[in-house]
Amino acid sequence: MTDARPVLVIALAASVAVAVGALLFQYVGGLQPCELCLLERWPYYAAIPVAAAGLVTGAPRAVWWVGLLALIFLGSAGLAAYHVGVEQHWIAGPTACTGGASGAKSAEELMKFLSEQQPTRCDEVQWSLAGLSLAGWNLVISLVLLAVTTVGAIRLRRVGAP
Repeated sequence: MTDARPVLVIALAASVAVAVGALLFQYVGGLQPCELCLLERWPYYAAIPVAAAGLVTGAPRAVWWVGLLALIFLGSAGLAAYHVGVEQHWIAGPTACTGGASGAKSAEELMKFLSEQQPTRCDEVQWSLAGLSLAGWNLVISLVLLAVTTVGAIRLRRVGAP
């Protein structure tokens, strides 16, 4: 591959689709995001201007734009895997959105603990399709985009693209 445009277009289109999809699930579908769900959106928000910048600048430094996207999707996959682990109770999640014991020794401490809890818990699946939660689907999408951008960067590097 001597042209980064296909990879950049895929990354841009997928990132826009995921970001818009998350907002539609929230504002049209009524699914309130948890703390981790909101955090998982940020890599896509970051990938949109990176992919757009790569498309606008063209060939100069194309391999760097694609490589940066690969790093973004690696981070996205890591966040999604963490959230899946929290949902499955394999690992502990943030105390603010996973409940658990308060350790309160007084009514005041208990009230403080309860006031810091998020209304939407990170360790409960709100929606799933084919046995995968939204975090699970995010993991799949992130891994696919990581593969696309990594292979694209390797191929661009081999042909000596700037």
